Amino acid sequence: MSVCPCNSLKKLEECCGPFLAGEQLPPTAEALMRSRYTAYVFEDYPYVLKTCHQSTRPSEEEFDDGQAVKWCGLEIMETEAGGVGDDEGIVEFIASYRAKGGILGLHERAEFVKEEGQWFYVDGDMVKPPQAVSDKVGRNEPCPCGSGKKFKKCCR
Repeated sequence: MSVCPCNSLKKLEECCGPFLAGEQLPPTAEALMRSRYTAYVFEDYPYVLKTCHQSTRPSEEEFDDGQAVKWCGLEIMETEAGGVGDDEGIVEFIASYRAKGGILGLHERAEFVKEEGQWFYVDGDMVKPPQAVSDKVGRNEPCPCGSGKKFKKCCR
């Protein structure tokens, strides 16, 4: 009785286990997202492929199974719709993984659709991190005092 890798803090048997075993269908887009992550952790790639929408499902030859990485954490950032009564939903998540000696994160807004009572992953857009903002003014930037001069020639 282990804890589910999807970070739900539930036991695997009470969370993603029944979905991976084919005993139940995930009731929400988020539940499908969590089960797909768990499938990657357990290298259950047939489940990952089976839960891709037919319009975007890669062939087995095209599928990148991610074997070069070790999945080490999932954080659900936000969900939009994707509930039991919905037919579409979006789940924003960060999946952490270890590769090439470091820990990296896959930050994605994933689109899901429900057809005939079953949720499918359609596609996702990578979320770019916000640009770093610094209070430090560069020497050649306009001076923040509003003089119109370069910082290095004004208030520096």
